[in-house]
This record gives sequence, structure tokens and C-alpha cells, in this order.
Amino acid sequence: MAQQYKVTQNTTLLPFLFETLSLKEGWSKKTVKQRLQGASVSVNAQVQTKHNTMLHVGDIVSIGSSQQIKHHTGTQQAKLEIIHQDKDLIAINKPAGLLSVGTHRENKNHALALLRTQLSRGKNSIRLWPVHRLDRDTSGVLLFATSKEVREAVMEGWATTEKTYLAIVEGTPDREADTITQPLRLDEEEYRMHVGAHKDAKDAITHYSLRESKETRSLLEVRIETGRQHQIRAHMAWIGHPVVGDERYGTKPFNRKEGRMGLHAMRLQFTHPVSHQNIDLHIDAPADFYHLIGF
Repeated sequence: MAQQYKVTQNTTLLPFLFETLSLKEGWSKKTVKQRLQGASVSVNAQVQTKHNTMLHVGDIVSIGSSQQIKHHTGTQQAKLEIIHQDKDLIAINKPAGLLSVGTHRENKNHALALLRTQLSRGKNSIRLWPVHRLDRDTSGVLLFATSKEVREAVMEGWATTEKTYLAIVEGTPDREADTITQPLRLDEEEYRMHVGAHKDAKDAITHYSLRESKETRSLLEVRIETGRQHQIRAHMAWIGHPVVGDERYGTKPFNRKEGRMGLHAMRLQFTHPVSHQNIDLHIDAPADFYHLIGF
């Protein structure tokens, strides 16, 4: 459930959040700003992201994930959040728990199908191609192309695309920053990556830096040069710090009460294959992600 606070004097939203969450709850001001920007704050059942929103005595301020807020206020998130759109490329903020594309068992309730439905008008059905994929339980930036040619053009430069994630892991790494270069090999039967040298293994490079450590978990910023399946999950487990909530590679059972895995695709930066402009897609993690580390 979203946390609720009653306003006792007229003020504006950000100072109220600082006083309520920073002074009384111990949140950092940076974390408070991230929650506000991440659509995790509502005033009287309306999501607010502006720091200078006026508050009046008796107003109810709710803090939680955007999904929690919408559920609490009796509405539903009917549309995917589009963070970039032009005639060639469309990017969304994929929520955790949603497949990127369909499977033989689930061919309707996935990001690709939902976005097609959302953008299509009448009989004019839009065609989309996924440029990359995110695991079901990973949230964040997910990119689609409106033609196969554009998709292939983006993929040709995928090695130079900056791919940055936030990860909440078990424990605290010995090094505050490091690079993991262990190759990865997909086991088709177990559907998991094996780490280490093998004739079928492919190069994989993962850079991480420690953002914050709290009790038994740490928040990392992770940049991957390659884009192997389960790369971050496999590499972090290999160094002894698996991603929180990772049933496949983790060393602890998944806590269903926490509701998600601690991995968020925060940023994609690349050159547009048609306009040749620099595209920088950035979206902060939602509140339920930060709740995994106690923020």
C-alpha cells in the first residue's frame, strides 16, 4: 500500500516531502527527488511530478510506486508510458512483471502487443519490431522500431550504444567499482547462462560502480558493453552478489512480498540511424525498485 500523509499547513510539495520523508523518515533528498520525478507521489489521488505543486491544509499526499497509487485511487494504468516517439523509433518505460515480447504460452499480454494496440487506429494497425528485450522482471527503457530496416540499423551500432542499469544486489562488493569480463554461454535446457571459458561462450563485459550500501544490500550503477542474455544477473551472481529477487541466479529464495527483481534499465544512448541525432533515453527507477533497499 502507498504511504499516506495529511497536510497540516499550506506549503508546496517538495518542501513537504523533505520534511516528511527526509527529516522524519530518514530518506536522502536525492531519493525524495527521484520518487517525485518517477511519478511515485500523488496529491488527493492525482499523480504529481512538479516540485512547486501547491498543498493546502487537509490534502492527502501518497508515496509509493505509480502502480500502487493508481490501484489505491481506484484507477488503472491503461497505457504504457512512452518516453520517446518519432517515425522510426518508439521507446517505453516497461514496468516490471511485463514480458517484452510474446511466447507460445503468452501472446497478448506483453509490451509489443500492448504498444501495437495502444498506437493503432481502427484498421490501421501499426507494425513494430523490438530492438532489444528486457527480462520480464526488469523495468525500464525498452526500444522498438517501426520497420525491420531501422531495427537492423540500430542493431548494427549496438556495440557502441550506452546501456546503463541500476541493480540492487545482495551484500556489498569488495570493490566500489570494477569490470567483469567473464564470457557467457547459454544453456538451452536450463535456460540460464554459464559463466567462464567454453568453446561456445561469448564475450561479455560488465562495468559496475557502487552508488550506496545499506544493511545487507547495495545499489549499483551498471553499464554493459555487450548485451548478452541475463548478462548482469549472471555476472553479479558470479562475483557473489546476485541481484535481489533473482530466482534463477540468486542464492536466496525470491521474496514474493517484495514483488519484483532489483534490476532497472535506466538509460540508452545511441545515434539515431536515420536522423543521425544523439538519442539519450533516461528514466529513473520506480518506488517499488528502491523499496528493495529500504528507501
